[in-house]
Amino acid sequence: MFFKTIDFSKYSSIKVGQPTQVLMREEGDVIPNDRYLIGGANNLLVSPAPPPLMMLSKDFSTITQEENILTIGAAMPTGRIVSYAKKHNVAGFEFCSKLPGTLGGMLAMNAGVKEYEIFNILHSIKINGKWILAKEIEHGYRFAKLEGIATHARFKIHHGFNKKLLKDLLNLRSNQPHEPSAGSAFKNPKDDYAGRLIEAVGLKGVRQGQMQWSNVHANFLVNLGGGTFEEAKSLIDLAKNEVLNRFDIQLVEEIKIL
Repeated sequence: MFFKTIDFSKYSSIKVGQPTQVLMREEGDVIPNDRYLIGGANNLLVSPAPPPLMMLSKDFSTITQEENILTIGAAMPTGRIVSYAKKHNVAGFEFCSKLPGTLGGMLAMNAGVKEYEIFNILHSIKINGKWILAKEIEHGYRFAKLEGIATHARFKIHHGFNKKLLKDLLNLRSNQPHEPSAGSAFKNPKDDYAGRLIEAVGLKGVRQGQMQWSNVHANFLVNLGGGTFEEAKSLIDLAKNEVLNRFDIQLVEEIKIL
């Protein structure tokens, strides 16, 4: 184990935060139970006083193939997983192409696009050193109850990487803003869309300092340059209150607030 200073105003996808000491866990280290595990920080909003943080080191950025099983380390970036799948003609990972971050982050929130999500193709996860079958882990829409530190995951190999699906999915996600964001701020409520609700209460394009509900897609909280945690949090709270008052719907954050 070693400590690394990470500046979340540069490292996180929403570009909010400050330099913070993060514990880097290496292969063979004892797992601390008093630290919050982060990955690529693509869905994080880090406050000025975050809990103690840790990350998996490059020891966990691995892909190995044995017969019909692919074992991938939780620190492996999604882009490299898609590249591997394409090169080795492995099906099922096409949807990861526009989900930035690491495999660990995808596992922690059952990340996905439309009907494609990581638990659909998952065989098992190594949690706190023990392999657990995916079907034994409680999970659902943008949610997975891992109850420990996931370091690796296994997938059954099915051949036939689908280039058309890859292209369709990339086109599907082209309606997203280009400014720094943490992806979708809220989960979609049942039979509705968070973006529609935020727009319906008149918040699309609304700014607080340098943070804004995007003009492109209202469920994206974007940083126009130098935005702060306080500005971001006030817009999140405003959207929750307005939608609750008008539609009696409780928006639930997809973004993780630390």
